[in-house]
Amino acid sequence: MTRTLLLRGMLVGLVAGLLVFAFARWIGEPQVERAIAFETAADQAKGEAPEPEMVSRRVQKSAGLLTGTVVFGAAVGGLFGLVFAFAYGRIGEIGPRALAAVLGALGYVAVVLVPNLKYPANPPAVGSAETIGVRTGAYFLLIAVSIAAMVFSLQMRRGFAKRFGEWNGSLLAAALFVVVVGVVAHFMPALDEVPAGFPVTLMWKFRVAALEIQAVLWGTLGLGFGWLTEREHR
Repeated sequence: MTRTLLLRGMLVGLVAGLLVFAFARWIGEPQVERAIAFETAADQAKGEAPEPEMVSRRVQKSAGLLTGTVVFGAAVGGLFGLVFAFAYGRIGEIGPRALAAVLGALGYVAVVLVPNLKYPANPPAVGSAETIGVRTGAYFLLIAVSIAAMVFSLQMRRGFAKRFGEWNGSLLAAALFVVVVGVVAHFMPALDEVPAGFPVTLMWKFRVAALEIQAVLWGTLGLGFGWLTEREHR
């Protein structure tokens, strides 16, 4: 059963990766092009030659983007299937479709939303090469903390629900999650490396697009995986 759920998750992840590719080409790539144009103009104003492209933009936004989204989608989908296999039957009396939707929403919050509130996605031309190691390490550390806090809150929810009821227990567990990640994020390094003159609207649209692209991935996993699993269950 675990192997079946793993393969099913990877299959749904492949489909999600294709949808992400289409959405990223439509929503994300125009913002990337504008950011690259700003970076090129800034280099020219300084009299600096643009850095040579190891991979052309044409390949980056076509075959490169497609490969990345499909591989990433399959990997996340496989992990999603394993988490579903572990959670099924352990999180109350909830059907496979509802459970998959809940896991998709919780995964989006823990893996995407919380880390991006502290370290939002940055377009090209934003960020210093000297701090890329610090930024990457801090981002993945916050993801790990967020996932751990989510698991801990879900475990505490059982005790809260028995004592205060299902609704109040869920609210207390959510509040516990917010407090834990909020305290940890507060003491993590703050990074602000937006160059002077960078368009604010471009920054905003890029970051919103990054969240929307991840929402497509996790939404497809939650809904698609749940639909297939419930169909098989019936």
